[in-house]
Amino acid sequence: MSDARDIEITVNGELRRARVETRRSLVDFLRLDLGLTGSHVGCEHGACGACTVRVDGEAVRGCLMFAVQANGKSVATVESLAKDGKLNALQNAFWEKNGLQCGFCTPGMLMTLSEFLEENPSPDEAQIRDAISGNICRCTGYQAIVDAVLSVAGKETV
Repeated sequence: MSDARDIEITVNGELRRARVETRRSLVDFLRLDLGLTGSHVGCEHGACGACTVRVDGEAVRGCLMFAVQANGKSVATVESLAKDGKLNALQNAFWEKNGLQCGFCTPGMLMTLSEFLEENPSPDEAQIRDAISGNICRCTGYQAIVDAVLSVAGKETV
């Protein structure tokens, strides 16, 4: 590696050390170096949201951040959401409300919405739509995703 740096990142609660090229994106580091393939690589321009992970609690585009920029930080991927093999409430709602079809956007949606629901545990439909406006879904038409979030917020739809 011509221009490489040593990094330490806590990923899903586990301290990980690696030597990475400075140009390696965070999502590529997670997928290729750590084998955490839940985060998807879509547009590689930050527009689609498929690569969304949380860095120190904040949802970020993993394709726009270099792995070296995450040095010393805590990164949570979609793999961190389920505990002991059980889906969390948001994942379960996506399942129950059919908030996923092909599943390509789902990891990014879940990571975006996990932060959103921490900040706003009782959103309305407009707020949810605004929160996911940076995540592209080509299959669902978004309504099932909105319904899933509303169900988690205790605002069941008919």
